Amino acid sequence: MTFAELNIDQDIVDALASKGIIEPFPIQTQTIPLGLEGQDIIGQAKTGTGKTLGFGIPILQRLGTEPTPGVKAVVVVPTRELCIQVAEDLELAASNRATKVVAIYGGKAYEGQVEALKDGAQVVVATPGRLLDLAQQRLISLGEVSEMVLDEADKMLDLGFLPDIEKIFSRVPEVRHTMLFSATMPGPIIALARRFMIRPIHIRAQDPDEGLTQANIKHIVYRAHSLDKDEVIGRILQAAGRGKTVIFTRTKRAAARLVEELTDRGFPAAAVHGDMSQEAREKSMASFRAGKKEILIATDVAARGIDVDDVTHVINHTVPDDHDAYLHRVGRTGRAGKTGIAVTFVDWDDLHKWKLIDKALEMGIAEPLETYSSSPHLYTDLEIPEGTKGRLPGSHAPAVRDAGARSGERRERGGRDRQRSRGGSGSGGAATDREAKPAAEQHGHDGRADRPAHEPKTEAQPTADGAPRKRRRRRRRGGSTAEAAAQ
Repeated sequence: MTFAELNIDQDIVDALASKGIIEPFPIQTQTIPLGLEGQDIIGQAKTGTGKTLGFGIPILQRLGTEPTPGVKAVVVVPTRELCIQVAEDLELAASNRATKVVAIYGGKAYEGQVEALKDGAQVVVATPGRLLDLAQQRLISLGEVSEMVLDEADKMLDLGFLPDIEKIFSRVPEVRHTMLFSATMPGPIIALARRFMIRPIHIRAQDPDEGLTQANIKHIVYRAHSLDKDEVIGRILQAAGRGKTVIFTRTKRAAARLVEELTDRGFPAAAVHGDMSQEAREKSMASFRAGKKEILIATDVAARGIDVDDVTHVINHTVPDDHDAYLHRVGRTGRAGKTGIAVTFVDWDDLHKWKLIDKALEMGIAEPLETYSSSPHLYTDLEIPEGTKGRLPGSHAPAVRDAGARSGERRERGGRDRQRSRGGSGSGGAATDREAKPAAEQHGHDGRADRPAHEPKTEAQPTADGAPRKRRRRRRRGGSTAEAAAQ
C-alpha cells in the first residue's frame, strides 16, 4: 500500500515522495483514514514507527490547501528536541501548500516565535510551558483551534506536565478533533483521554508475533565494570557496519565527561543535555544529523527528540530507570523499518533494576554476561575486528600526555601555575607553602628535576659565606618577584 491509496491529497503525497517516503507504516494505515474523517483517536505504537505522520497528515489535510491565517491546529510535545523534529516533519508534508508551521518552545527568544504567529501560522507545535506562557501574555490565541494533538503523552505525564495539559485544553474550544499518540499508555493517560476526548478509538499497531520490544533491534546486555566501560565503548565504536550512534547516560555530568573522553580517543562526539543552552543543543543535533559528528551522547530528556533514521547503534551507559525508558532509548535505532543494535551496560549495583526491566519486557536476559574489554564474546557479538583497541590510531600519544589532566584537571592546573611561579614556596607565607607542597608531592622527584633554575642554588649552599641568610634573602626576593610576575 502507498500513501496515494489512503485518499491523501496529491500535493502531500508528492511532498513525501520527494524524500523517498512512499509506503505508510501500520500505525499510519490505521490512523490516517480515521483521522481524515474527524474521529478522535488514541494511537499506540512503538517509537520510531511513524506516529508523527499518523496525526500530521490528517490535520494538514483537514485544514485545507489554503487555510486562513491564525492558529487552527496545536500539537503538544514534551521536549524541545521533539518539538523541532515534529515541526520539521509537518513542514515537509505541507511544503506544497500554503500552510505555515511554527515550533514554540523554551530556551529560545520569544521574538522569532511571536513574529511567526503574527505572520499567520496555522499549525503550532509546542512544549506545554512556552505555549501557556504565550497564551497568558495574549501573544497566541487558541480560540479557533479545531485540531488538537498530544504526542508522547506518557512522557508529558512523567515530566509532570499533566496540569499544564489540562490548562491548555481549557483554552481551546470544546468542539474539536483530538488525537493522542504515545508509545505506552499508562492509566492516567487513559483517564485524560476519557476526560477530553469524544468516544475515541484506541488503535494498537503491533505485529501479532512481535514481543514488547521491536523485533528489528538486536538487544545485547553486559554486566560491565564502571572503570572499563570507556574502553569497551571505544571498541564497540569500531564494530563492522557501525554508523551513527547514540549513547545514553544517567546524568548531565557523565554525558559531558564521556564527550571529552571519546574525543580524546579520536571519536567525533557531541552532547545533548540539560546544562547546555538551547542553541548548543540544536547545534549538536544538527551536526549529528548531518554526519559531522557520528556519536551523540544524551540524557533521557533528549531521548524522544532524536529522530534520525540511520542510527545503527544505541548504547546505554547505565541502566534506564524503568522498562518504558528502556524502550524509548533503544527506539532511537531500528527506525523506519531498519535494523539496529542496542547495547546495555549493567553495573553490579543496578542488577536488581535490570531484572525488573527484563521481566517487564520478557527479554529473557535476567543475568547479563560479565564482560570486559578483553572478553572474546564482545568481539564476536558485535563483529569487532580482532585486535581492536579502544582508541583510534594516532590518538594514543596525546591521551598519554593528557592523562594527568583527566585524573585531576583542577589540581593539575594549579600545580602547573605554581611551577611557573617558582620560588614562592620558601618564606612566601603559609598559604603558599601549603599550595606548593601537594604539587611537589604529586610530581615526586621529577618535580625538582623540572625546576633546573633551583638546582644551582642547592649545590652552591655549602660554599657561600653566610649562605643560610643569603639563600633565604635571595629566595624571598625570587619568590616575591615570581609571585608578582604571576599576578
